[in-house]
Amino acid sequence: MATAEDQWQPVQRLRTYEQVMAQIEERILDGRLKAGDHLPSERELSVSLGVSRPSLRESLRVLEALGVIDIRRGGEGGAVLNSTPGQGMVNLLKLQIALAQFSWTDVLETRLALERWTVEEAARRATEEDHRELGDILDRMDDPEIQSPEFNRLDAAFHMRIAESTGNALTAHFMGSLRTAIHRQMVEMYAGLSDWKKTAKTVRREHRALFQAITDRDGTRAAALMTAHINDFYDMQSPRGAVRPD
Repeated sequence: MATAEDQWQPVQRLRTYEQVMAQIEERILDGRLKAGDHLPSERELSVSLGVSRPSLRESLRVLEALGVIDIRRGGEGGAVLNSTPGQGMVNLLKLQIALAQFSWTDVLETRLALERWTVEEAARRATEEDHRELGDILDRMDDPEIQSPEFNRLDAAFHMRIAESTGNALTAHFMGSLRTAIHRQMVEMYAGLSDWKKTAKTVRREHRALFQAITDRDGTRAAALMTAHINDFYDMQSPRGAVRPD
């Protein structure tokens, strides 16, 4: 039985904007608010909640930064609940990786697990249109005049398009968030290569093999190739292999 002598912690008083956010969150979770709904006007909402308009604006700015709402101006303005994923996850993940809140081991192991699944599912689910667009990306990567930044952008686009080919919107969004979050590090890795064109030649060959496995509908081979592809690239960056030391 708990007693008064136990190590109880003082209750923390929530700041006003956190209480406003909590009420909006509660209504989203229980279905009273849904994607596309307009929140009441700033004046109406501040009166209903009994908070100042500056406190309300602060909470709305946080929700906008998280990608939960879109604050529009004009005749049909106001705060609207987003129906499509925003940049909130991307921005948060990018900052957390930059601050080393996740190690490179965490990032690479997550990437390996995610990309193995996406390429295996893409081999099973990709449409003819998906195949055409993947092939088009690879053709653009074959441009003999291509420079490192554009090659890196298309490299990311190829992996992102594989994720989109699964038909799983959440997986594709998470893949996009992860790739965006590590973009700077990837650019730095390419810039640090003694001969990036030699690496690009290897990447092209491995991409073509992945593409062939996808079009052949061979998920098992595609997953094995993806694992080797990611490991091979990081092997070129560190003698200790794909999982780099922090």
